[in-house]
Amino acid sequence: MRVLLACLLLLLGLPSLADEHSQLYQAAGWPEQRAHFISALEAAQQRYRSSLPPAVYQALVDNSNKRFAPQAVDQRAQAKLRAQLADPAPALAFFRSPLGRKVVAAEVKATSREELLKNANGLPRMQAEATRRLLIRHLAQALPAREAGAEVSLALAGVAADSLSQMLPGLLGGGQAALGMLESQRQRLMEQIGEDLDNTLLYVYRELSDPELEEFVEFAQSAAGQAYYQAALAAVRAGLAVGQSSEQLAPATPSI
Repeated sequence: MRVLLACLLLLLGLPSLADEHSQLYQAAGWPEQRAHFISALEAAQQRYRSSLPPAVYQALVDNSNKRFAPQAVDQRAQAKLRAQLADPAPALAFFRSPLGRKVVAAEVKATSREELLKNANGLPRMQAEATRRLLIRHLAQALPAREAGAEVSLALAGVAADSLSQMLPGLLGGGQAALGMLESQRQRLMEQIGEDLDNTLLYVYRELSDPELEEFVEFAQSAAGQAYYQAALAAVRAGLAVGQSSEQLAPATPSI
């Protein structure tokens, strides 16, 4: 009987253990960030409605809706996170902590429609003491913020490229030439984002105290933090299907 009970308890515990990646996905704010991205995408679509020929505009909308369907984005991102992050427990513990929740809240707020509209003409120049600026510099070096920002821009550009390729096959070439162009764009975007990254992070994490910021830096620089953020960058790229054409995207699997 004891053996049977032990086996039952073990089986009951397995789903929660296997689901730590999903819990991390939720705790780190991925669904909210994805929703904010979709909101910004819809606003961009509306801006283009009056400036593009109807056929081009419809192709752009259809391609973006296919590429960035919420369920498909979540499935691709979570699958990559599972594949890249062997042990999600340390990151999950951090993002469930009071400081982790505060970090996520700051990041989610920064990408909200209200914040994007408020800062449409650029972020304010942040003032900070030398100690805080040094912490932010360390954070900028630990977080893949430049890389993630570049992937978002590349994903949006990929929708336009898909639409043009469908209407004018062969216009953008393919194979190694396309990959070379993608990498060149990625490097250029990272350089542009890096020029003002410290001020951006000062703004995003402005409500964190210096001790909180220092603790955040310690997590981001740790082996567990680096493992999470490198896996997160790969998940962003996979979720947004950077470098993939619409024809290469598999349809989302219905949730059970």
